[in-house]
Amino acid sequence: MQFSQRITSMQESPIRKLVPIAEEAKKNGKKVYHLNIGQPDIPTPDAFFDAVKNFDEDVLAYSFSQGIPELIDSFIEYYKKYDIHFDKDEILITNGGSEALLFSLLTICDHGDEVLIPEPFYTNYNGFGNSAGVNVVPITTKAEDGFHLPSKEVIEKLITPKTKAIVLSNPGNPTGAIYSKEEIYMLRNIAKENDLYILADEVYREFVYDGFEYMSFAHLDDIADRVIITDSISKRYSACGARIGSIASKNKDLMKQILKLCQSRLCVPTIEQIGAAALVSVTDEYFTEVVEEYKKRRDIVFNALNDMDGVLCKKPHGAFYIIAKLPVEDAEDFVVWLLRDFDIDNETVMMAPAEGFYATKGLGKDEVRISYVLNENNLKKSMEIIKKGLEVYNSQK
Repeated sequence: MQFSQRITSMQESPIRKLVPIAEEAKKNGKKVYHLNIGQPDIPTPDAFFDAVKNFDEDVLAYSFSQGIPELIDSFIEYYKKYDIHFDKDEILITNGGSEALLFSLLTICDHGDEVLIPEPFYTNYNGFGNSAGVNVVPITTKAEDGFHLPSKEVIEKLITPKTKAIVLSNPGNPTGAIYSKEEIYMLRNIAKENDLYILADEVYREFVYDGFEYMSFAHLDDIADRVIITDSISKRYSACGARIGSIASKNKDLMKQILKLCQSRLCVPTIEQIGAAALVSVTDEYFTEVVEEYKKRRDIVFNALNDMDGVLCKKPHGAFYIIAKLPVEDAEDFVVWLLRDFDIDNETVMMAPAEGFYATKGLGKDEVRISYVLNENNLKKSMEIIKKGLEVYNSQK
């Protein structure tokens, strides 16, 4: 029996494909510190669970395809804090940010169309592109430049008649980079001059450090009709398992088209929507404390990496990821070796090989993505394991 080309051409998740090796290590008695996945350990706000516990209906019924009104209203109120203003018919609730991205691509692209994406990028962008029959054209960024964008001229050379959109994460996953106002204005001009959509994944909006100023593409009124914002409560409120996301755009005609896809999958789970709607009551103090906690964790990881011989990384100013260039030829081989053959006091580390975050063949082969979502003590132990592991690994080569 044959499988579809669509599925066979889809890459495995570089974040999850080594999980069986990590599980094998655990069965052999090792403790594994997971730096490979962006699963926060910050407690989910009580407001979510309280709302779910208070759900008292005789029938768990379908909700509206566009999302329950209470949740849409909560997103509208949330965006107002950032001076972003959406109407009720300009927001759709989705099964996480992932569905928001897939539905957006399916709506604006035909089979064989292209989207530009700065690489390295969230690996599922490639998977969503495959599913939608859309070709990903990478805009290459480099660790040496802090993963900032190349010039307008470089980007415009990648545009063809099949190019439909620029897709990007800001703040960035997997890089932690925050695009400057100049970069955002440059992309705005490119979109206007070449009739492109901007599909902006802004799920890490809260996580900005070092006094950097965050700017949303939703603040650009002159391209409001071509901006699509995808969002999620997963990282913002440490509620990854709830699978609640959204699509927002001032282009009402576009939103009517995306609604057809929402109707085709009927609805987002009702109870999770009720819990998510209550999160609008979470205070600013919660975010202040969470951001400060992640900043401390970022500093632990960044400073430790900078003290390791041969490691290159620029300080990221957003999200909770670092991409580090290691003094190894094959980062995946090193990650597997750490899990199978190395430990300190029966403890080891799992990271995500970064090659899978690139579309350009050969790039990222000596890089890893580290997610600093563990507590400070565990991060310090993890950095010691990586440092000693590099020394032992390279001494054997």
